[in-house]
Amino acid sequence: MRQTQFGPTCRSAPLCGDYLHIMKGMVDLSRLHGYILKRYLLLLVGLSVMAFGVAFSIKASLGTSPISSVPYVVSLFTPLTVGTATIVMHCVFIALQILILRKNYHPIQLMQLPVAFFFGYLTDFGVWAVRGISYHAYWQQWGLCLIGIFLVAVGVSLEVKAGVVVLAGEGVVLAICRVLPVKFGYMKVGFDVTLVVIACILSVVFTGHLQGVREGTVAAAVMVGLIAKQLGRLLSHWKLEGDLEGEA
Repeated sequence: MRQTQFGPTCRSAPLCGDYLHIMKGMVDLSRLHGYILKRYLLLLVGLSVMAFGVAFSIKASLGTSPISSVPYVVSLFTPLTVGTATIVMHCVFIALQILILRKNYHPIQLMQLPVAFFFGYLTDFGVWAVRGISYHAYWQQWGLCLIGIFLVAVGVSLEVKAGVVVLAGEGVVLAICRVLPVKFGYMKVGFDVTLVVIACILSVVFTGHLQGVREGTVAAAVMVGLIAKQLGRLLSHWKLEGDLEGEA
C-alpha cells in the first residue's frame, strides 16, 4: 500500500481487501452509534412528553393514570414528591423483575434505573411548570385531563417506537408473562387494576378519604392505550432503521 495525494492505494490485493474491510467496519460502527443515539434521544423525548402528561393529569384533579396513582397518593401523606415516589416505585419494579426472572434477567434492563430517575425528576419539573394553570369549572378540569391523557399516549408511542428500554412498570408485566402463560394485554390490565386498588387503599388508610383515583383514572386507563395504538400506526411509517438499511 502506498500513499498518493488522493489517499492510499493498494498494490497488494489481500492488503487492499483488509484495508477496505476495516474502513467499512468503521463506517458501519459510526452508523450504529448514530442509530442508537437517535433511538435514545427519541426515548428521552417520549419520557419528557409523558412526564408532562402526568403533570397535567395531576393538575386536573380528576385522578391520575393507573401507573401514576400510587406515587401521587404516596406524595399526599409522605415528604416525597410525586417524582421521587415514582423513582422509588420503579426501583421496586426493577427488583421484582430480578426476583422473577433470576438468571434470565438481562443486565441491559438495568437501564430502566437511569430512565426512572430521568422520568421522576422530569415529572416533578412538569408539576412545577403547570402550577400556574387554574380552572373554575368541571369542564375545564376535563380539558386538562384530556390534555394529560393525550400527552401520556404520545409519550408511550414514542417510547415504543424508540424500542430500547421499557419503563419498569411494563418490565414487570413482561417478566411475569415470561414465567406465566398469560398474554401481555390481560396481564397489563390486571397490573393496572392492582395499582389502582393499592392507591385506593393507601389513600383511604392514610388520608381518610379517596384521593388520586377518580373518573380521570378510568378515562386514562381506557383512552391512553387506544390513542397510543393509533399514533403507533402513524409512527410505523417513520423508519428509524432507514439510515442503516438505505446504505447497506
